[in-house]
Amino acid sequence: MSNRTALVVSAHSADFVWRCGGAIALHAARGYEVTIVCLSYGERGESAKLWKQEGMTLEKVKAGRRKEAENAAEALAAHDIQFFDLGDYPLEMDREAKYRLVDVIRKVQPSFMLSHSLDDPYNTDHPYATRATLECRMVAQAWGHNPGEAVLGAPQLYLFEPHQTERCGWKPDTLLDITPVWERKKAAIECMEGQQHLWTYYTNVAENRANQFRRNSGGQSGGREAKYAEGFQSIFPRTVDEL
Repeated sequence: MSNRTALVVSAHSADFVWRCGGAIALHAARGYEVTIVCLSYGERGESAKLWKQEGMTLEKVKAGRRKEAENAAEALAAHDIQFFDLGDYPLEMDREAKYRLVDVIRKVQPSFMLSHSLDDPYNTDHPYATRATLECRMVAQAWGHNPGEAVLGAPQLYLFEPHQTERCGWKPDTLLDITPVWERKKAAIECMEGQQHLWTYYTNVAENRANQFRRNSGGQSGGREAKYAEGFQSIFPRTVDEL
């Protein structure tokens, strides 16, 4: 296994594409093995276009969503994508499901982790996934949980951008230039045929974050000419040797 790894925990099978597809592609290009866990397919609440098709069933929707996510993960050059199939609206995790996520965390030993904002009144599945991720991160650090296994260190958990940031208490403190891999993210976005209404929206988000990247990297007095970027909020203090 590569000593440079990352783990994305996505409530639904499309969330990772819109919100951190650029980070996945960028780090994959830099040699990271990025694992994606989709806790659900988003089959009930985020597949309206599929449900409008005649003769649609729950299993057909799940299969369609899985194929879209697999194609998107391939477009981003992710190392692995796993589907827990826990259901959505609401998403719920019992102890067995949480321990399954703990097992993935310990196996991946991520350098950093990515998940949702801690609040989202429009979609409670999202913060639920993140709080479960924090709980599983804690368990993965516990020497008394399955003694003898390699315990987790202290990877940063970055919260990716929610759909309506101003209602979710999300304040980005990290901006990532994804310009070099934008075409990969665009290709992944276009894999999500069940939610075409979001394609343009998240292109605009990436352009707006790039504007902020340029300003915060020096602006007109020498800032990097980023065209597309993603924003993240860190949960834990970052340890650095220089700013």
